[in-house]
Amino acid sequence: MDFLRPTTLDEALAIKAQRPDAVPIAGGTDVMVELNFDHRRPEALLDLTRIGELAEWSTLDGTVTLGAGVPYTRVIDELGDALPGLAMAARTVGSPQIRNRGTVGGNLGAASPAGDTHPVLLATGARVEVASVRGRRFIAAEDFYTGVKRNALEPDELITAVRLPVATGGEQFAKIGTRNAMVIAVCSFAIVLREGHVGAAIGSAAPTPRRVGEAERFLLGELPWDAPAPLADSLKRRFGELVASAATPIDDVRGSAAYRTHALSVLARRTLTWAWDGYRGSVRECA
Repeated sequence: MDFLRPTTLDEALAIKAQRPDAVPIAGGTDVMVELNFDHRRPEALLDLTRIGELAEWSTLDGTVTLGAGVPYTRVIDELGDALPGLAMAARTVGSPQIRNRGTVGGNLGAASPAGDTHPVLLATGARVEVASVRGRRFIAAEDFYTGVKRNALEPDELITAVRLPVATGGEQFAKIGTRNAMVIAVCSFAIVLREGHVGAAIGSAAPTPRRVGEAERFLLGELPWDAPAPLADSLKRRFGELVASAATPIDDVRGSAAYRTHALSVLARRTLTWAWDGYRGSVRECA
């Protein structure tokens, strides 16, 4: 196995063009597990940890550009106000050691249906920035996941950043696991409310993370945007039903399909309440 260590993004892209079989590695929290258990044996590893621009983030015109190599710990510490939903999801990832190493870019590359950041990226309408020697392009998060642990990357492309809007309303993320920490999600849910936008997405309850379009459209038409008031239980209950109906879960060692479906309806009702409270607070501040 070859271990390739570029020091610039241009060098990394050139190597990836020549060696499309090379597997990118940054935090290594997914790749090294697969190697250790002999589930994967690539011809080459492409180490991205020395490429400084991948470990940077910036804000411009209400959009955060988050480098693919920024670890979860920095998302929590530095972007909790700008990207609260993503920071919530990052807090649920693994142990402190994993959060110090793992990255949103790596989570995207692995494309696991249970990846913690995916529902937030979908709900916020994030775009994934990818690059190759042929140039850069942007992929909407909802177009990025193409199957179980499969994504829309071309063989010569690398994920360089994710672009997300700065929060201007209410954002929430919640997941259920077999314990409170260091656990893969049995199911997860994210919701984003801002003026003119409802984003909601599920994780670990379908072959890919997915938005729940019918539930989003229902809320967009039913929420009292102009005069924000506490929500009726009937509205929250219907939203939970629509979210649950969008799932196509399976039975596995972490939970049954029936449990996942029920849990998603509960998560949807709870997070809607919290996100709406956040939206109402933002409206009062603007007023």
